[in-house]
Amino acid sequence: MAETRSTCCYCGVGCGVIIEHEGGRITGVRGDPAHPANMGRLCTKGSTLHLSAAPETLAVRALHPEMRVARGASRERVSWDAALDHVVERFATIIGEHGPDAVAFYGAGQLLTEDYYVFNKLVKGLIGTNNIDTNSRLCMSSAVSGYKMTLGADAPPASYEDIALTDCLFISGSNTAFAHPIVFRRVEDARKANPDMKLVVIDPRRTDTAEAADVHLALLPGTDIALYNSMLHVMLWEGLVNRDYIDAHTEGFDAVKRTVREYTPAMASAICGLTKKDIECAAEWFAGSPATLSMYCQGLNQYAFGSHNNAALINLHLATGQIGRPGAGPLSLTGQPNAMGGREVGGLANLLSAHRDLANAAHRDEVAALWGVDSVPEKPGKSAVELFQALRSGEVKAVWIACTNPAQSMPDQTLVHEALANAELVVVQEAFSHTETCRYADVLLPASTWGEKDGTVTNSERRITRVRGAVSAPGEARHDWQIGVDFAHRLGTRLGKEKLAAAMFPYEAPEQIWNEHRESTRGRDLDITGLSYALLEDRGPQQWPFAEGETTGRQRLYEDGVFPTPSGKARFVVTEHALTAETPSARYPLHMITGRLRDQWHGMSRTGLVARLYNHEQEPMLHLHPEDLERRGLNDGDLVAVRGRGGQIVLKAMASAAMRPGQCFLPMHWGGNAMSGLGANTLTPAKFDPYSKQPELKHAAVQVEAFVGGSTLVAMRAMKDDMADNPHALMERLRPLLASFPYASLTLAGRENPVVVLKARAERIDPVVIKRLDSELGLDDPLKTLSYSDSRRNIAKQARVDGDRLTAVRLSGEALASEWLTDLMVRRESAAPVRNWLLAPVTQPPAGKAMRGKVICNCYDVSEDDILAAFRGGESLDALQARTRCGTNCGSCVPELKRLSQSAMVPRAAA
Repeated sequence: MAETRSTCCYCGVGCGVIIEHEGGRITGVRGDPAHPANMGRLCTKGSTLHLSAAPETLAVRALHPEMRVARGASRERVSWDAALDHVVERFATIIGEHGPDAVAFYGAGQLLTEDYYVFNKLVKGLIGTNNIDTNSRLCMSSAVSGYKMTLGADAPPASYEDIALTDCLFISGSNTAFAHPIVFRRVEDARKANPDMKLVVIDPRRTDTAEAADVHLALLPGTDIALYNSMLHVMLWEGLVNRDYIDAHTEGFDAVKRTVREYTPAMASAICGLTKKDIECAAEWFAGSPATLSMYCQGLNQYAFGSHNNAALINLHLATGQIGRPGAGPLSLTGQPNAMGGREVGGLANLLSAHRDLANAAHRDEVAALWGVDSVPEKPGKSAVELFQALRSGEVKAVWIACTNPAQSMPDQTLVHEALANAELVVVQEAFSHTETCRYADVLLPASTWGEKDGTVTNSERRITRVRGAVSAPGEARHDWQIGVDFAHRLGTRLGKEKLAAAMFPYEAPEQIWNEHRESTRGRDLDITGLSYALLEDRGPQQWPFAEGETTGRQRLYEDGVFPTPSGKARFVVTEHALTAETPSARYPLHMITGRLRDQWHGMSRTGLVARLYNHEQEPMLHLHPEDLERRGLNDGDLVAVRGRGGQIVLKAMASAAMRPGQCFLPMHWGGNAMSGLGANTLTPAKFDPYSKQPELKHAAVQVEAFVGGSTLVAMRAMKDDMADNPHALMERLRPLLASFPYASLTLAGRENPVVVLKARAERIDPVVIKRLDSELGLDDPLKTLSYSDSRRNIAKQARVDGDRLTAVRLSGEALASEWLTDLMVRRESAAPVRNWLLAPVTQPPAGKAMRGKVICNCYDVSEDDILAAFRGGESLDALQARTRCGTNCGSCVPELKRLSQSAMVPRAAA
């Protein structure tokens, strides 16, 4: 077995991993103890990365170029030459007839820095349009805008090391325990080492992160600016601001001072739904602690005023001098593995290489000289939402989508699907062929992915890591940069720019690309001219800036109080409280908040391939406060219709006291691959921040009503041990059926041996759908199935037993036994003792067998019921962990274990 050092491909923590591989296959993964970002730790998602590269996942890998010549036709396998030449001809024709702004590119924070650089250069340098944007626009552009407004550059000042050095940590708009678990492990370690360290969490929901806080400020959604302005008001009133720092290192304070004069704790209390006491306490802790660090994520960024959310928080750091010192400063947490690297190379519609601004003529000239072109276009490109609006209107004719899934992840999914359907040409460059976006692809170009790629990424703390491929890409898949270079040469020839394209894209290896990117940073705030592939491989990951002649990168920025602004001073920004894009009303009375689950990531194109990652939350569910359930006559588990201005989805309700009455929570991950309709982002609005162009994906106003009537359908298929029985291929064949139902979910259950689970309800279930479903599940042979039918009550059931194992079930009209039957299939237990009960209308398994319930610890497969039974039996958390090892590997379940321990003690104490 061989081992290769690389990085995780999920969040922006940038965890180092060691990939185990043998015979051209990835066989395992573990945390890299030498990587400074994670020091050997991995979360549940990272520790199962190898399972997302298992042989059975090849069923949904894009392996060969595919193309169709007419909409409505099926794509057919073609050669790379045929695919690229077709795209070149279509692009060249559109450019010739309508100009370069009639084409657009949309990329991702999963691309490596080298990939990003090639496509940015291709679009802005060779084609001559700035129409290139990425899904980083959806997660980090407001953080970028906030940094540039206040500090002068897109450069997070603090580092992960500051977590251990701070005296007071503010976590705002981030459920770090779920979204960045390895960072939260650092928080836990820091508090253990320093029991006096204070933790303040600012979040509308009482998340696992908030549970750990000394103070949880459960503000109303979108009221952060009012809170921060009020905190600054208190600091001024109490004399807690650092006048010396303000005078020496900042400008614009007087205007902000005049603004926050109005934001009294009483005013902010009314706006935010907080007590004056908590606001005052937060202000005193922030200003009065020897060192205060803030960490924040989408709860600040994903609003139509996200830039000012960020600026208002940074104002507090500037006013108190809590920046540029150990343990002090703002630190944005990026949502993707290389969102930072993409920003470094200028991979957004308003940016240029090395943190240069498109609006700056001198910067455009510098980049044009570097690239060897006459000029870089001045006109700003289309940002993400604008791009799809232009695609729908016909202003943009063709779009090239690389390594992202906008047909799931963008807001206003109705708009996005209409745009893709209206486009003259959709090119999708993707590793996984089953994404929602791939259904619109006229041309599908197979790309390499995690474990196969070679290059670099940059994490949240400005740390660059070498990414190495452990195995070759399957089939005919190519690296993203290679696809871009090949296309550039062909397009250059077609446009009469053959010599220019050859000069601009001479690359034969990613290191050549990176070296050019490195040179573009010379003298810039992110200068990395002192780095090389060799140094990164020899000394490990390094932080920028790391200029030529230096021996190490910079752990934190602005220690000298000098900022990259014309005056050298940081800038205070006037911010005012504003209403969310959608305000609750009589028609849409509930705040809907979006966010992440612990064990899923983004659109689930990768995590959705791993059965065990469904075990913590098994299907699409809307989290509702018990009072809101009761007010609507609903119970936990009932189906609900969630209606907003953008459309409607139907899913199960889950009782949760994590948010206030009048609020609900919808995980962002669920798209049209996992449920009927267009997914969670059907409901989120397309309105965006005027500075960052980041849309308000975090919040919407909705109504929730009971979804009543109709006939229930549950169908399940357990996988056999041979490769011919493939869960991902089966799910792909079942997905077209989801549109037959107003409610449907399609997920996996189990661990090593997945069970495909389809749940649905409709007023009438089409017999044609049932027939097709039975055929896919292997229930169409009467000699191999048990059957029950009651036509009067419209109930029909079938089950298949192979050997002594239950391998397939379809329950139509009544499905009371579905949960324990799923459990029986997951456990792979003999069905012989319960054979006579398989089609009975009973909710509990016979013979006293207990169902396992929700899995809390995915690493060691420990269920909630087993944990609660242990606690109620008097076992301590330490003893439970020693016996079951739960919470001792990645640690992601530790906050929940603590909560379960406390909840189990309540009845005993009361007794």
